[in-house]
Amino acid sequence: MKSFVRFFAAVMAAAIVTLGANAQESKVKVSILGDSYSTFEGYIPEGNAAWYGSDPSYERNGNDVNRVWQTWWHILTDQNNLQLEVNDSWSGACICTTGYNGKPRAYSSYTNSTRLDRLGNPDVILVFGGTNDSWAGSPVGDYKYSDWTEDDLKSLRPAFCYLYDSLKKKYPNALIYNIENSELSNEYYESCEVVCQHY
Repeated sequence: MKSFVRFFAAVMAAAIVTLGANAQESKVKVSILGDSYSTFEGYIPEGNAAWYGSDPSYERNGNDVNRVWQTWWHILTDQNNLQLEVNDSWSGACICTTGYNGKPRAYSSYTNSTRLDRLGNPDVILVFGGTNDSWAGSPVGDYKYSDWTEDDLKSLRPAFCYLYDSLKKKYPNALIYNIENSELSNEYYESCEVVCQHY
């Protein structure tokens, strides 16, 4: 956790320099589009599923994050004097519309792509996804950079392309950073790298 936060502190320093005068006049606004690792009850939109919270019921499965200041994003924003614009994270969310047990429809309503319009007016967007796609064994599919169909979005690569294409169009002035879990399969890492390099 500490090395992760240090790394992002350096990223945020670079972001502040890149944003220039706007960053000097006011705090850099950061929005998060993530899954369970970025949630905390009361800090995400109402109706989004949280994995972390202060209630004892969240301590299931050895979960020891029970205060918001323990989350990676709170540490990052606090230590770097950043303003949290929106944290639209959802526990269990996938990039593609195929989730656990191969159920496409059950996951389509809360993929990262269906929530990307709700990030406010950020200077920086942190996308933390792919964990549930990898753990669920969602199909990888082929790289596709335009003309997506509903079937395309059932697979990681075309859905990831759609997500980044949409983010860049919706937030043309925002710096977008992709965060990857250290426990993804190699195929998922490679897919994320290829798409990020493209965009």
